[in-house]
Amino acid sequence: MRLPPILVPLLLVPLVALGQGDTRIAFLGRQLQQGKDPRSRSQAALVLGATEDPEAVAPLCGALKDPSELVRAAVAKSLAKLQEAAALPCLEAHKADADATVQAAVQEAVGALKAYQSRPPRFYIVLDALKDGTRSLPAELVKATEARLRSRLVRRGAMLAPAKESKAAAKGTLKKLGVHGYRITAEVHALEGGGLRVAIVCMSYPEQSLLGQVDVKAAGAQPADLLKALVPKAVEEAAETFEWSNET
Repeated sequence: MRLPPILVPLLLVPLVALGQGDTRIAFLGRQLQQGKDPRSRSQAALVLGATEDPEAVAPLCGALKDPSELVRAAVAKSLAKLQEAAALPCLEAHKADADATVQAAVQEAVGALKAYQSRPPRFYIVLDALKDGTRSLPAELVKATEARLRSRLVRRGAMLAPAKESKAAAKGTLKKLGVHGYRITAEVHALEGGGLRVAIVCMSYPEQSLLGQVDVKAAGAQPADLLKALVPKAVEEAAETFEWSNET
């Protein structure tokens, strides 16, 4: 495994894009809830499903009660595409939709999400609580950032270890799965002059040997905007650095 101790910090996407991303989920959620035309609401649902953002689950689940079967079917398809396990309960609750087309879309979405959950993992991860080195982030932003981090890791093929797992249990699971284990800690720090830096420290698991660290940073937008862009980039860099994508 290639293990450079520190990855050179990277500047992220243009700041204009970061600013635009600030209200994207909220804006689409309002379109989905308040749009007068079912076609525009359906389009909002489809765009939400393509965001790869766990925050899109709530507005999509709420729209499974939309009066239009066109919208409800689009919502079910979008929840499947979003690939978030948190969507399963609301989908299961609407399996008996009055419209046959919506029923089929919901059942297909449930099947797709269950298949996604049951796919063989590529690596095993213990994810520590996000450390707010700025000491100023709102609690809800820390929570949302942790959720986004978990989602990105799962998309990369991670199986997340249970809390307070014993060393013996971890070794047993790793042997059964035939994969490597890692412990990662994500930290958020303020930059001088403004901006944020996200660091991911990676250790072997359960041995806890330090493998290295990756850092990404950005500036010029609000913390929520920056974190939405930084977390996916940090996971991408960690996957490349620690070769998670090469795990079998």
